[in-house]
Amino acid sequence: MKMSRLLAPTLREDPGEAEVPSHRLMLRAGMIRKLAAGVYEFLPLGVKTIHKVIAVIRSEMNRAGAQEVSLPTLLPAELWQETGRWGIYGKELFRIKDRHERDFCLGPTHEEIITDLVRKNMRSYRQLPINLYQIQTKFRDEIRPRFGVMRCREFIMKDAYSFHDSEDSLEIEYKNMFETYCRIFDRMGLNYKVVEADSGAIGGGFSQEFMVLAETGEEEIFYCENCGYAASRESAGIGKYKVSPSAGEPVSRFKEVHTPQKKTIEEVSEFLKVKPEQMIKTLIYETEQGPVAALVRGDHELNEAKLKKLLGVSDLHLAEEKVIEKVTKAPVGFAGPVSLKDVKIIADNAVAMIEDGVTGANKADHHLTHVVFVRDYKPDIVADIRFALHRDICPKCEKSHLSVTRGIEVGHIFKLGTKYSAKMNAAYLDENNKEKPYIMGCYGIGVGRTAAAAIEQSYDKDGIIWPKSIAPYIIDIIPANMEEKEQAETANKLYSQLTAISEDIILDDRPERIGVKLKDADLIGFPIKVIIGKALKEGKVEIKIRKTGQTKLVEVGKALEELTEYVR
Repeated sequence: MKMSRLLAPTLREDPGEAEVPSHRLMLRAGMIRKLAAGVYEFLPLGVKTIHKVIAVIRSEMNRAGAQEVSLPTLLPAELWQETGRWGIYGKELFRIKDRHERDFCLGPTHEEIITDLVRKNMRSYRQLPINLYQIQTKFRDEIRPRFGVMRCREFIMKDAYSFHDSEDSLEIEYKNMFETYCRIFDRMGLNYKVVEADSGAIGGGFSQEFMVLAETGEEEIFYCENCGYAASRESAGIGKYKVSPSAGEPVSRFKEVHTPQKKTIEEVSEFLKVKPEQMIKTLIYETEQGPVAALVRGDHELNEAKLKKLLGVSDLHLAEEKVIEKVTKAPVGFAGPVSLKDVKIIADNAVAMIEDGVTGANKADHHLTHVVFVRDYKPDIVADIRFALHRDICPKCEKSHLSVTRGIEVGHIFKLGTKYSAKMNAAYLDENNKEKPYIMGCYGIGVGRTAAAAIEQSYDKDGIIWPKSIAPYIIDIIPANMEEKEQAETANKLYSQLTAISEDIILDDRPERIGVKLKDADLIGFPIKVIIGKALKEGKVEIKIRKTGQTKLVEVGKALEELTEYVR
């Protein structure tokens, strides 16, 4: 491709709308343009990179034995209603009606559709296992689209679904996909961690995320340098601290104190002159099993995903004011576990270690001091129900402390079990001719997110530093002056020779100053620049590596051989 023909409208200034480096640089490099909130047009450079990401994914998925399909984007509501997700998926689901007033949605994910396809076309255990994948546009009406193509409303995704007749078979394929994903991200030159994760709206019993490490990452990753444990913030466990015996005299019996209009942890701790970590925060939740009281330390944050999983409920939300008043017999802000009746109480492990606590008195404008675990209240369950913090004990080895870094989710693999097949009556006949629901796995990669994450991980003040495998073009031939005959002839000859080997070559034949060409090359992030300028008088061209800044002069006659090695 010649630069004079390429639609690559680069920008010199940072766009005001851009929040993160990848968004800013993709706009400045002329890779994308915004059409509407969370909706982007991909220009030729962007398309080239997206196609390269897809090519790596497709190559490795095929190598792993998966088969590619193409499913509709327009999905009938009936299939979603079978699993119950039509009513619970929420406002992220784009819902539309056709001319006959029938309900459809634009696919955000395809568990129901692929399950329907398999139940209609496969019946025998002899046809299992099978893994079907597609690379397709998805739609999710994000409440706040941001970060460019990393969190948008229309995006490209690779989603795969496997079907099995046993948990052992699922485990084999899950490991196969784990290894496949590692190869995919290794080939793209990305630095990543695999973390335990919350399955979210997709569901299932176990899942892991592939997180590209980047300082600008939107998610926290908790990891242990001792044993290799890693988990997302939503799933990070916390090892139990050893409780030391109380020193000195036993704490006196709890005392009720007047705390007029003091409801929050901050207000009460300041009023009573106690530290937040000495306080017991009581949160009342509603579930399909009834209300529950969850206790966490005043300086900790309750993890609703952990609590939901612990209770085995599908619906969990903070109780309304009237429910709180019914359960605690007090206004909002004065709940506590002492004398709390007719409600299940779940306490975080850290709460059980509070030896002289402060909590609500279940009475307006009153709190209790000197509260002691077991003596004054007995939870039904004591477990890990809070978000982890830096320096918490590792839950796996229980020896080292957790460290925190940041990352960007680019891939997610799930063990779904029978979550979808059981609800949709998708069954196979086993060796005894009995019907059994398929056991399923699900495996996704965000294509645009992966490209953006590569930028977040590798850029500098001048622009993008692409890994060679997904760069839009690998070599940029830059003559200092196309009006100078010898430079133009050398550039065109080298371009002709290299394009016979690879399509990843670009010739900057624009009548621009050399400074403009070099700035654009660094902004776009071409891995290799071949500068044809003053050194040509000595029969040499300059080769510069974008990532390292390394520069070398090479004789014109040997340039083709050396550059061919870079391409390969």
